[in-house]
Amino acid sequence: MKSFTDKALNTAQTKGAKYCDIRIVETQNEGIQIKNGHLGGLTQEKTLGFGVRVIVNGAWGFASSSDLNYQEIENITTQACEIAKASSLLMDKPVILSEDPAYTDFWQTPFQINPFKVSLEDKLKLLYDIDAILSKDKRITSTYSSLRFKNEHKWFASSEGSYIEQNILRSGGGYSCTSSGSGDSQIRSYPASFGGQFKSMGYELIESLRLLENAERTREEAIALLTADPVPKGEKDIILMGNQMVLQIHESVGHPTELDRVLGFEANYAGTSFATTEKLHTFRYGSDMVNLVADNTVPTGLATQGYDDDGVQAKRWHIVKDGILSGYMTNRETACAAGEDESKGCNRAEGFQNIPITRIANLSLMPGNDTLESLIEGIDDGVLMDTNKSWSIDQRRLNFQFGCEIAWEIKKGKLGRMLKNPVYQGITPEFWASCDGIANYEHWDLWGVMNCGKGQPGQTGYMSHGSSPARFRSVSLGG
Repeated sequence: MKSFTDKALNTAQTKGAKYCDIRIVETQNEGIQIKNGHLGGLTQEKTLGFGVRVIVNGAWGFASSSDLNYQEIENITTQACEIAKASSLLMDKPVILSEDPAYTDFWQTPFQINPFKVSLEDKLKLLYDIDAILSKDKRITSTYSSLRFKNEHKWFASSEGSYIEQNILRSGGGYSCTSSGSGDSQIRSYPASFGGQFKSMGYELIESLRLLENAERTREEAIALLTADPVPKGEKDIILMGNQMVLQIHESVGHPTELDRVLGFEANYAGTSFATTEKLHTFRYGSDMVNLVADNTVPTGLATQGYDDDGVQAKRWHIVKDGILSGYMTNRETACAAGEDESKGCNRAEGFQNIPITRIANLSLMPGNDTLESLIEGIDDGVLMDTNKSWSIDQRRLNFQFGCEIAWEIKKGKLGRMLKNPVYQGITPEFWASCDGIANYEHWDLWGVMNCGKGQPGQTGYMSHGSSPARFRSVSLGG
């Protein structure tokens, strides 16, 4: 591939580009869905293409193609330069990139079983067996199960001297069932909602999830929710389980600390942010025990790779430290805009056809010293909530309302009856300030997000959020 990347870099230089990079991306996807006992979808595809970015006269230009040959590389690089020249006529400020080192390297996701080597028959059998368990009761009116695998083989080269090859593998799956009766319907999912659990691993992840073993319990909980009492309205102490904390972290910490959103570069798709730069190192984001760490080196994280699409090496840093806003998600351009010397390595694109943009890193709430049992024992009147069902948050990421699939009442330190339709509201810094207990590493896991949308044209990003169950005081319930 190096002769292809050299062609782009040399062409850009002759066209007057101050900077150029090229990404060649070969992608393999497989997705399998079973709906109500029938094959609901089967995708097996491969794509290959490249995208070229340049800076000419202080402005970005980008162009891409799925036709990988020397003449097309020359044409596309020339087109990117022409776009940059046109963009410079309307430029407010010239693009300045942070001073990050150049690298020559190879990086690959560690895995044990290549999911693309596992037979389609074995994958279908697993999903059909799950569906058979979920649909055994006539009160279950809808079932859905799926497996999804993605391999990205990427080559990156820049005019600053980088040449990086990466092979990134992601796997995941899960299921849900909907019950109906008495004028109501309820859903239960396993191991998480919206497609299940995803990690940067091979098929060994699917084998570890115990999907078949949990199908009967998932079905029975969906049925039991039909006759459960609703969560009462009012202020109560709550415990959020790890797979709901994923959504809480993502929406109220991840997106507000994307620096392009903070600076107003990103606004139309999902708003800006309240966590503006004058608050850095002074603003109280949460209680003293709240530590949120961004880490694109953490094993099995969906955003884990050796380098981002700027060619910046993966890093680990605090976003919130001891409750104080301490960092942002940056790329080489936004790092300079914020006065930082180096990028945090958060520039990523979906496929070859999109320009890289700032994306949320793997972002995790660090565990505390409690057990789940001690968190429950510390509540006199409250609710434990599990599995995300819905979300809504305002354009500055301050006011939110989130819903879960299932809850359990807590009375005098004891877990009690099942409750349905749990919904809670809050204001981001007030909510995180009410956190007074976090379970330890025994209860901690990393949960994958495969559906994060951003940008225009829209791109889907992948990242993970780790958390243990956490306790929050005096939270408004009901919606």
